[in-house]
Amino acid sequence: MKPRDLFDLLLLGAIWGASFPFMRAAVPEFGTLALIELRVGIGALFLVPIFFLRSGLARMRGHKGHIAVVGIINSALPFCLLAYSTVDLTAGFAAILNPTAALWAAPIAWLWLGDRLSARRVLGLAIGFGGVLLLVWGRMGLTLEGPTLAICAGLAGTFMYGIAASYTKRFLTGVDPLGVAAGSQVAAALALLPLAIATWPEVQPSAAAWVAVLVLGVACTGVAYILYFRLIANAGPARAIAVSYLVPVFGIVWGALFLGEVPTVRMLAACAVILLGTALATGMLGGGQAPTRTAAR
Repeated sequence: MKPRDLFDLLLLGAIWGASFPFMRAAVPEFGTLALIELRVGIGALFLVPIFFLRSGLARMRGHKGHIAVVGIINSALPFCLLAYSTVDLTAGFAAILNPTAALWAAPIAWLWLGDRLSARRVLGLAIGFGGVLLLVWGRMGLTLEGPTLAICAGLAGTFMYGIAASYTKRFLTGVDPLGVAAGSQVAAALALLPLAIATWPEVQPSAAAWVAVLVLGVACTGVAYILYFRLIANAGPARAIAVSYLVPVFGIVWGALFLGEVPTVRMLAACAVILLGTALATGMLGGGQAPTRTAAR
């Protein structure tokens, strides 16, 4: 990997990792739906003009319906679920759940697309989900409230990413990825708009919360997509997917630096186990090409 690509990879991991503390900081004042509406709306305003300048709308004809579906299952729903999870979970904890998207994606692709699951990949899935069990052990109860509901929401969000990966591969292979990114953010913003209006906060959010929203929309959505697609073009999808392993690391670091979060030994151990399992399940360790997936964090 060239130095420029390595820099882009580290920067992207840092940006997507930062999305978790920014969501945790802003969601108490905006609420989940209003916060994510602003995030995807700002992201769309950033990406759409760039897409039109580079490609134009003509190349997207015939794909609008599928792009709209991706907007729902790869942005609107998972963003809301992960933002909700940060109400009761630390940013670092929520970020550690992020790589489970690849764990969900593997069996979904096997069932839906017929992708082969080798013994090594099955072992990776077992290790990865074992790491999830280690992470949540003692945090979940029998009732869906507090941390239990937050953990379920976070895992449901990464499950949606797993579905979106197979959906995108099935219906949008070969379509301009920047167009998919821009169009999906527009679709997500339109879908969430009525709900965001209905749940708009009665008390004006603070300036700090608005700054967090702007960073989420411009940096963590708009700029991040540009970096990701540049990585795919310059270094290839198998190397670009390595950003998944950086997101929880940076999520923990930023949560500690800016929110004063202190990661536990269990969290760090679980993070290591989940990343090991993910690396095996996606082919990053032990040979085999890592599968491509959608990018949204």
